[in-house]
Amino acid sequence: MPALDTREKLAAFGGPKAIARHDPDLFDWPIVTAEDEQAVLEVLRRKAMSGTDVTQQFEREIAAFHGRKFALAHPNGTSALHMAMHGCGVGPGDEIISPSFTFWATCTQALSLGAKIVFAESRPDTLNLDPADIEHRITKRTKAITVVHYCGYPADMDPLLEIANRHGLKVIEDVSHAHGGHYKGRLVGSIGHAAGMSMMAGKALAIGEAGMLLTDDRQVFERAVAFGHYERTRPGTKYCDEPCLTDPDLMKYAGIPMGGVKYRLQQLASAMGRVQLKHYPARLAALQAAMNRFWDLVEAEIPDGVTAHRPPQGSGSDCGGWYFPRGLYDPSKMRGVPASRFCELLNKEGFHAAAGANEPLHLHPLFKDAGCKIEPLPVTESLPGRCFGVPWFKHDHPERIAVYANALIKVARAVRAGEAS
Repeated sequence: MPALDTREKLAAFGGPKAIARHDPDLFDWPIVTAEDEQAVLEVLRRKAMSGTDVTQQFEREIAAFHGRKFALAHPNGTSALHMAMHGCGVGPGDEIISPSFTFWATCTQALSLGAKIVFAESRPDTLNLDPADIEHRITKRTKAITVVHYCGYPADMDPLLEIANRHGLKVIEDVSHAHGGHYKGRLVGSIGHAAGMSMMAGKALAIGEAGMLLTDDRQVFERAVAFGHYERTRPGTKYCDEPCLTDPDLMKYAGIPMGGVKYRLQQLASAMGRVQLKHYPARLAALQAAMNRFWDLVEAEIPDGVTAHRPPQGSGSDCGGWYFPRGLYDPSKMRGVPASRFCELLNKEGFHAAAGANEPLHLHPLFKDAGCKIEPLPVTESLPGRCFGVPWFKHDHPERIAVYANALIKVARAVRAGEAS
């Protein structure tokens, strides 16, 4: 693309839009076919919406997909992560360490368990929890570390696990943004002591409003069952041909959930989940190809200042579902133009961008009022000005994706040339 000469070529200054019209076919998701419909109708016609037979089939399949021993379905990702915390022994007087730069459901459930949240920094290059900011925050009350694979980018699990294992802590993965992603060749959700994920309709693995707990630890699994799945605590109830509960201290609660909550997943979502999971690897491959194609085009023309939020090629790591995809923005390499202004110019081109991502949680009054110790996190507080949203392409159509890439290139070149004001 030739260099821009005058600011009038930007749509913000009267030039033509780079994206003449929105292209909904690039973003249509989830892919719902007659196979999904038939699976859901079968449950409806049996009037089995509140059963567990289809759900248990789905659990076995998603556990196998992740190479995990146990999977336990939940109504949403929030409840799945809640049970990952309880399963890992988080309770009254404990603390968990969590990134602040994330959605509230990564950690806020700890408050309902009587625990406090200690927030830690995220890295500006990955937007993920910074292992270097963990150890000095560990106290005798620390029980677990929650780790988000933020916007699909796998967190740096090896040093986090090393720290956790050295201090006898559990690591809980939040996989809600990264279904099917890999960290050094390992599937996210299969690395920590437990994992929780959302599968609501807006996620990459989308089956309605649903969540899943994954673990290899029977104690974690059984504590989650006893807390919120009363129908599975009755004598004789099995999971994969083995008793659901074997711990006598938990078996005594049979029939009443020890947490006083009901976390059974309705089976319309389970039926759709089985179909979606079967096709997910192929569909994810197309999604990843589309997102990587977009960033390859951009980075070939704009090597710094605006870069992809994705692992380096050849690292063995890759973005999973690319949920909530971001671009990284460095104002110092863009003539000091803030990310908010950069996004204004993009939006005038028809790109639909927004600066930042989730607002840092430690700045919300809820956590101070709940008794959590709140400290400044300068890196985290800078992150809303160092990233921005990009289109979440679901289908790999090269020529149509190039239109969006060219819009970003157009604006970035203009900003670098001093044509943003």
